[in-house]
Amino acid sequence: MKNSIVECVNQDLMLKKQVKLLITIDGIGEATAWSILAYLGDISLFSTSGQVTSFAGINPCIEDSGTSLKTSRLSKMGHKRLRKSLYMPAITAKKHNPVLIEFYDKLLNKGKPKKVAICAVMRKLLVIAYGVLKSEMAFDPLYKKPQTLD
Repeated sequence: MKNSIVECVNQDLMLKKQVKLLITIDGIGEATAWSILAYLGDISLFSTSGQVTSFAGINPCIEDSGTSLKTSRLSKMGHKRLRKSLYMPAITAKKHNPVLIEFYDKLLNKGKPKKVAICAVMRKLLVIAYGVLKSEMAFDPLYKKPQTLD
């Protein structure tokens, strides 16, 4: 099966370029890149990273009912297989991706449970992947948005 996926990717120049862009992100390998591209489909159908995270079901949602207390959790309304394919890359990314190491540590220092922090890393990893695909530029861990003077 892997050979047929590799053959399919190699035949399509756009797909090949997108896979190369995605594997520049520390934590995402070829198999994860294939999964992201297969489950998301045409990236131009999404206009924001929020739409992508909602599609995957990695966006937070607040549960409340009547007088009960509000609790927050993942919505899980999205693509189950895409969520599953991001879990292990998030575990890897929190150890090897400098941006996500800092993000994960910040969440733990705030007192968040480890599983909550890992889910946040999954979301951030998908947002980064969306940004890389949308901008068609390789991932740069040192990239910072320019500060605007207001």
